[in-house]
Amino acid sequence: MTATKIKICGVTLADDAARVAAAGADFIGLNFWPKSRRYLAPERANLVASAARALGSTEVVGVFVDADVDEVREVLRYVELDVIQLHGDEHPEDVRGIAEATGKRVWKALPVSTAHDLAHLETWPADVLVLDTPSAGRGGSGQTFDWSLAAEARRRYPARRFVLAGGLDPANVGAAIAAVTPWAVDVASGVEAGPGIKDPERLAAFVAAVRGRA
Repeated sequence: MTATKIKICGVTLADDAARVAAAGADFIGLNFWPKSRRYLAPERANLVASAARALGSTEVVGVFVDADVDEVREVLRYVELDVIQLHGDEHPEDVRGIAEATGKRVWKALPVSTAHDLAHLETWPADVLVLDTPSAGRGGSGQTFDWSLAAEARRRYPARRFVLAGGLDPANVGAAIAAVTPWAVDVASGVEAGPGIKDPERLAAFVAAVRGRA
């Protein structure tokens, strides 16, 4: 069985980025949506990304909400991103356009609350789909959704790679992986001392809980 990958999102500090990488996370998420409580100014992003890359093979994911190609390109002037995650009300053509314009892998986050939200997932031209709890803050709500819906998405679309997000923490991530068997798990508030500030003990406990499922 392939080990579940780990994304730690909403990192705003270089010290936290270093801890994320040292803990063995596969991805670090930097949020470039100005309305987010975990917003990271593009001018500071390279410092944070470099701190993670200096300690291993952690890849950097830039999170955007309803950004156009020019906005994404502007951020890329400041920091090299491995992945672009679109977390707004984008359409499939937006995903395709940003992927073509930047040459980057693109992930698309989708809010899931009912079985209706699982329809037509095959239409998304994204490398990965992130299934998350619906929230005004576009993630980081600390609330879970019905994991049976994520498991159903896995059954319907076995060739797709899914990231499970929404309310995960060290105490429940093992059960979440057992229920869904996602390609990766994504956490923000579940390993925080405050918005954008990671708690070293909770971070280590989260990674250990995921790796214990491998």
